[in-house]
Amino acid sequence: MAVGVIATLKIQEGKNAEFEKTFLELAEKVRANEAGCNFYELHVSKTDPQEYKVLEQYATAEDLAKHGQTDYFKAANGALASVVAAAPQIEVLDSVG
Repeated sequence: MAVGVIATLKIQEGKNAEFEKTFLELAEKVRANEAGCNFYELHVSKTDPQEYKVLEQYATAEDLAKHGQTDYFKAANGALASVVAAAPQIEVLDSVG
């Protein structure tokens, strides 16, 4: 059963470009190296330019767990810590059907 994730991130004013650059570099590495990742896409809110949502889907819970343990994910989280305004809100979902 596939596992979905919605991560909501609030970014500090004036840090959007830095956030997007770092995140998009991470997304390229995820797509290139994680066969179990079905999609990994960044979206920005139309009503709050400081709020981003990451929509993710993994083939299995194990693939999601592996994602969080990659060196590039850990490095990106370290870099992103200086631009986020609060801890991310993470929702994990089970696919239906």
